[in-house]
Amino acid sequence: MSQISGQRRLAADVLGCGVNRVWFNPEKLTEIQQAISREDIRNLIQDGAVAAHQKRGNSRGRARVKMAKRSYGHCKGPGRRKGAAGSRTNSKDRWIQRIRAQRRVLRELRESKEIDRSVYRKFYRRAAGGQFRTISHMKAQIEIGREQ
Repeated sequence: MSQISGQRRLAADVLGCGVNRVWFNPEKLTEIQQAISREDIRNLIQDGAVAAHQKRGNSRGRARVKMAKRSYGHCKGPGRRKGAAGSRTNSKDRWIQRIRAQRRVLRELRESKEIDRSVYRKFYRRAAGGQFRTISHMKAQIEIGREQ
């Protein structure tokens, strides 16, 4: 069997890949050896005697497992953290998340008639002023207001 490195180089150029990705059909090696022009190689590619192996990629399997663990709090300990709390979650984003949750609960309480419009407006303004740490803190304050 003669060398087919020239054909491999031509096939790589025609296929637009590296020489290591070129695949020759072992049953059609004699035809491949006869191919000396790019046109011959193109015909062999159409016949299926020459092809390119698929590119090798990096598996995301391990990354998916890690992300799944992080979704329920694992792999997030102090040894993994680089940067202050404020850089990991921006203080403004934290505020937006908190105020939206509080406003949503206030709306639900108003719509279910648990609080009237004036109480809603009063607590809406207090929430905007940052008076409540959490939703449960806000609800506790509403309960205290009812008792008085």
